[in-house]
Amino acid sequence: TDGDLTLRILLYSLIFLVSVIGNLLIIVVLTVNKRMRTVTNTFLLSLAVSDLMMAVFCMPFTLIPSILKDFIFGAAMCKTVSYFMGISVSISTFSLVAIAIERYSAICNPLKSRVWQTRSHAYRVIAATWVMAILIMIPYPIISHLDSFQRADNTTAHQCRHKWPIATAEQTWYILLLLVLFAIPGLVMIVAYGLISRELYRGIHFEMSHRKDAHDVKNGLTSSVSTNSDDGDGCYVAQRPHSMEMSTIAGSSRAPRGEQPRSNTSEAKLEAKKRVIRMLVVIVVLFFLCWMPLYCVNTWRAFDDISAKQALSGAPIAFIHLLCYTSACVNPVIYCFMNTRFRKALFATFSCCGKLCHRHRRRGPQEKEDDVLATGASISKFSYTTVSTMGGC
Repeated sequence: TDGDLTLRILLYSLIFLVSVIGNLLIIVVLTVNKRMRTVTNTFLLSLAVSDLMMAVFCMPFTLIPSILKDFIFGAAMCKTVSYFMGISVSISTFSLVAIAIERYSAICNPLKSRVWQTRSHAYRVIAATWVMAILIMIPYPIISHLDSFQRADNTTAHQCRHKWPIATAEQTWYILLLLVLFAIPGLVMIVAYGLISRELYRGIHFEMSHRKDAHDVKNGLTSSVSTNSDDGDGCYVAQRPHSMEMSTIAGSSRAPRGEQPRSNTSEAKLEAKKRVIRMLVVIVVLFFLCWMPLYCVNTWRAFDDISAKQALSGAPIAFIHLLCYTSACVNPVIYCFMNTRFRKALFATFSCCGKLCHRHRRRGPQEKEDDVLATGASISKFSYTTVSTMGGC
């Protein structure tokens, strides 16, 4: 109907604009600002590029043929668009998995991860994901063909379709995609973020018990040790004995005036951990919400194409595609724009007013706590190591 068509155009246009603008901003900010070039941000840059590719190569070439009932871009674009669609989706998924694994390593195994978590290692992982995506999606330009068909008004139109030599090959392909690009990545993200949430939950209990014990300590020693933190590179921050000693001395020298700020700092860190746990749940839920319908539909069509077309042709399949394109829109918001440090880098990059730039560069106690929006705790009997789960973004 006209109402469905109008709604479809509006939603596609909105998500397209938000995806393009959001991912372009991430690419510019992470490229221009040298201080933002951390390990996690390297993966986020790859994710932004793949999401931008998804928006540019998927959305217009899905919406326009759906409206016109005709693929007007030609046979060469039929093969090219199919190939770039597959590559962008693959790289986006692999980048999300790499970010999950990197965060898990930085938080749950901070000492071991610091040895190998370097930007050169991140570059190698990203190069491997791009090469793997390019190789995996080679079948798409081979099987994509432009077919002609007659409309009801006797005019000729075209469809960009996938022609498989045998039905078994198509079924095997879509089961493979279901496993490699959805089931296995989803499972890895659930496990990684589940373990991170458990570590943060332990950190919350540790902080609460530590604060309770601190009330019994009159000289402020326990309080100053537990609340000391650093900004670091966004992936790993370790407490050194010397720095703890110095902070203890400094804390003791100004205990009467600093008691309230330390209490506020501890409260902010606890709230930050709780926000991160909620955010990790949102990441996993959105991944499954955005991608599960499409992979289920593709598998259904591979095994029973007639019933799938009857049930999903028209608006339903268009909105299922729109749902998976939404991931290119929400990823920038979840992974970057929710982070204070990225927002300040964004303002510093695009602000024309020096006074505004100077104001955003000033770091007060509350801003420092916002920067550790994603804070985790790796706890043992003898150590309390603080790390950021949001990376340097």
